[in-house]
Amino acid sequence: MSLAPRAVLVHRTTEYEELLARHGTHGQAAFFLSTRGRSIEAVRERHERVLRALAEVAAAVPLAWRQTRVERADLDRFLFGPEDVVVVVGQDGLVANAAKYLTGQPVVGIDADPGRNAGVLVRHRAAQARRLLPYAAGDGATVDELTMVEARTDDAQRLVALNEIYVGPPGHQTARYALAVEGAGAWAGAGAGSAPASAAAPEAGPGSEAEAQASSGVLVGTGTGATGWLRSLWQQRSSHLALPAPSDPRLAWFVREAWPSPTTGTSRVEGVLEPGRVLRLTVESDHLVAFGDGVESDALHLTWGQTVRLTAATDRLRLVG
Repeated sequence: MSLAPRAVLVHRTTEYEELLARHGTHGQAAFFLSTRGRSIEAVRERHERVLRALAEVAAAVPLAWRQTRVERADLDRFLFGPEDVVVVVGQDGLVANAAKYLTGQPVVGIDADPGRNAGVLVRHRAAQARRLLPYAAGDGATVDELTMVEARTDDAQRLVALNEIYVGPPGHQTARYALAVEGAGAWAGAGAGSAPASAAAPEAGPGSEAEAQASSGVLVGTGTGATGWLRSLWQQRSSHLALPAPSDPRLAWFVREAWPSPTTGTSRVEGVLEPGRVLRLTVESDHLVAFGDGVESDALHLTWGQTVRLTAATDRLRLVG
């Protein structure tokens, strides 16, 4: 006998709750904000909207289902099951936080504070939950399968992200590494002073020579990430690359502030990874980090001589449309 579906409501601590935890009482938190020219009332109103959305979604869970809640800080300790329907109540970024812990469960994004979020991933309102939850659990649900990016090190560490993975220094130092793209016809991109990416790009085979680089880091992102940090680099560079769409299996990558010197090059500073292609970095610094979706606290720590490979992940986020 199969288990009834379980609704897993993912949420995060609100700013108001964080203020109370830090200052003890509403009055002390209000005084703290007033010294900085802010009113606590707006913060409390947002907090109450989130609570109302959570309560409305919880009430919409079918009676025959099980349900539970998990706060963002506990996601890495929570065991998701194959029968789960994951309901993210909050912001777009909370969907990305949850995505790397999932293995194909359908995700329903509920915007807890409409008007303050872009709504790229939290596409629905709490009032729609009563209809959406049974729909998401059914076989005929329409879902967008969003590409994710993964990093694997040569000592079997793995990191997955929905938007992008950054590899670089943990502070403001210079990252030194050797960069190459693995795979037949391995890279497409434009380097500094080279022809636009729309022109014929040089191709490198599986054993292509790596380029030594010094920069402030490398960003590898998906089509979902192409609406955020990845797009900002694309715009800064006036890049000619065609950024991928969220369901596109391709990835885009950029080198940030590559520095030319007698020992470091800048001919490979952006590109697109086609399916099956891998961006390989071999560390030539004492300490670099790799973290996903802006969460620096969950990082891979890389040392001299270590290799990290970045490619599209096998798993995809199944987001209910």
